[in-house]
Amino acid sequence: MNFRYPNGSRYVDHGLSKNLKVNAAQNNSTIFSDRGMSLEDEINKSNQYYLQNDIAVIHKKPTPISIVSVDYPKRSAARIKEAYFSKASTTDYNGVYRGKYIDFDAKETKSKISIPLKNFHEHQVIHLHKCLMQGGICFVMIKFDFDQSIYLLKASDLIVFWDNQKNGGRKSIPKKDIENLGYKVNYGFNPLISYLHAVDLIIDSQ
Repeated sequence: MNFRYPNGSRYVDHGLSKNLKVNAAQNNSTIFSDRGMSLEDEINKSNQYYLQNDIAVIHKKPTPISIVSVDYPKRSAARIKEAYFSKASTTDYNGVYRGKYIDFDAKETKSKISIPLKNFHEHQVIHLHKCLMQGGICFVMIKFDFDQSIYLLKASDLIVFWDNQKNGGRKSIPKKDIENLGYKVNYGFNPLISYLHAVDLIIDSQ
């Protein structure tokens, strides 16, 4: 098909549109090649982008361990032989965004219809509740592996399901409830998962 400018001169492509298509395809292949990563890897990659671009400072919390035995075959190659968790960890991530303290946990499930509440631990729920009482922005990020969908669910909603379970209610959170109550987190290029858009909605609703 021939294209002409308004003055009647003929448009010459010079391969530009082809290059744009190639670049777009490469970008899309990069995005979809990242799909299938663990949720933790996806969050870490996104947090790196947020940090490098001065958007937020959010890091994965180190897991506290106590080392019992170390093998020193040579000075430059020490190897931990035995260690144990020194105390129960709280949540996976915390940091600062828009002047707000951010605290959240990340969970994945292979179920197509729900996430079991046993995936969460009581000390984590208590920790989120205490952070909420101090004005923190707290939530859980949930990934359904079967369709690679990710949702952000506010800690206050998680606590309701948790308390209902303790009072004899269901022992899982249905995916349909997560879809209704939570925020869908979309995949992108930079960041890989733009979960701070959902955090913006939580902050702005307060």
